[in-house]
Amino acid sequence: MEFFNALTYGDAHGVLHEWTGEAFEHTPWREVVRDAHGMAAQLRALGVGPGTRVAAVLTNTPDSVRGLLAAWLAGGAVASLPLPTRGQSQEAYGEQLVALTARLDPTLLVTDDALTPMVPAELSKELPVHGWAMLRGTGRVEPSPPGRDDVAFIQYSSGSTSTPKGCALTTRAIEEQLRIILHLTGGRPGADTVASWLPVSHDMGMFGCLLYSWAYDFDFVLSTPERFGMAPRTWFRDMSEYGATMTAGTSTAVYLAARAQGRGTLPKELKLRAAVIGAERVDWDTLAAATEKFRPFGLADTAFQPAYGMAEATLAVAGKPWAQAPKALAFDGPALVEGSVVEVAPDHPRATRLVSNGVALPGVSVRAGGAGSVSEILVSSPSLAGGYYADPERTAARFQDGRLRTGDLGFVLDDELYVLGRADDMLSVGGRKVYASEIESAVDALRNIRKGCAAVVDAGDSGTARLVLMVEAQGNPKDFRPIAEEAALLALERTGVALAECLFLARGVIPKTPSGKIQRFRCRALLDEGLIEPVARVTFA
Repeated sequence: MEFFNALTYGDAHGVLHEWTGEAFEHTPWREVVRDAHGMAAQLRALGVGPGTRVAAVLTNTPDSVRGLLAAWLAGGAVASLPLPTRGQSQEAYGEQLVALTARLDPTLLVTDDALTPMVPAELSKELPVHGWAMLRGTGRVEPSPPGRDDVAFIQYSSGSTSTPKGCALTTRAIEEQLRIILHLTGGRPGADTVASWLPVSHDMGMFGCLLYSWAYDFDFVLSTPERFGMAPRTWFRDMSEYGATMTAGTSTAVYLAARAQGRGTLPKELKLRAAVIGAERVDWDTLAAATEKFRPFGLADTAFQPAYGMAEATLAVAGKPWAQAPKALAFDGPALVEGSVVEVAPDHPRATRLVSNGVALPGVSVRAGGAGSVSEILVSSPSLAGGYYADPERTAARFQDGRLRTGDLGFVLDDELYVLGRADDMLSVGGRKVYASEIESAVDALRNIRKGCAAVVDAGDSGTARLVLMVEAQGNPKDFRPIAEEAALLALERTGVALAECLFLARGVIPKTPSGKIQRFRCRALLDEGLIEPVARVTFA
């Protein structure tokens, strides 16, 4: 597959179904390409050409989708800048844009008209800033997209653990990743329908859904994160209505969609073959409950596909074979924290259930643990980034001898990868190691806590560190202490370490990336700087 030839071919039969705020509009891919040519002519006039970079804030709007291809047609590499994250101030976001564009040295910055007010005045003076809408035109250009070994896309990481890093991806790496996804999902070129609400600024939304559909001439149903957030049941309803065979999302999103479905029905039987689930720790109970909820509407027991990936590998690294059912095993939780893999019965008092993230995908090598131990996951892949753009120090720290040091902890058992989470999530309190996500996943299951809205941080100096839990409560509790005590008991049972404090925050306050990952470093910074204003504070003696 020649990536850019696939995107610009004139005999495509696929259709793009785009949510425009009130309804879906339906546009054949060939007409999308025609619109992109008109925008490319405008970009050429603004100085975009081979060897240049276009800094872009990409959203799920029709202009963003066309503008992406337009930048490539004009010859530029696209640098996908992060969207504002949950809990991030306009000032902080502006500072981030200034820092990232300083490294990029782009020809211009393009964003939705609604987001241009968030661009700092100092940046607007240094760099031309345009809204996507003003690039609309009717011209046509002679395409000169980046070559196969040229950087075509700079994917900024989600920033869940640090300042976002720009993964430099060549055209060849993107091509290889799309082949990997085709294998992972059992894709049928020209015959599938993909549905997504994920932000196209995120690797799952961009490569796993948009470009995958475009390259293989699939019908593509593109909703928005905002619509999903307001009405999670629209995800499965869209798939039912349009006969989607593939989708992608997070474990939290699956939980929200199943809960929102309630006793409702779907308009048509589901045809879903592959639902790739990743970007965060996958919860077994969530998959089981959602399968039970949607089985009466045609959902197969094999549909959910736990997978593992990252922006540095373009996207997917490992995944469950699409024709097999998901699988989970139970392990001794405290032993995992100490680096040992000990399988136990599911009802063991120290059992931690981990969902298998599947096998390494074609051409990919995954190394993690050995002889029953946990270690950092190392990855080599034909779709690996060349490094972080204009960031030699962080590139040297992570990209070594053709392998990526992922910063994630896990192990391989019977050729299947099990991921514990980020090494950065391993906290040390009172001389004892604590795995933050172990507490968070347990607290997430409490009915009085909003799903995906629990963050554990270590506060204070290393010698006097305290374990603090930050949560958003479900509904409007009258008494917060019983909820805090239930969470504290779970933390003690799972880790042997007592919580020092539980902070209840207003809805929407806990910092998250656009894909829903907790930004622990920002949680810690807000706490250290005294910028947290809790609705309630429960302190334990």
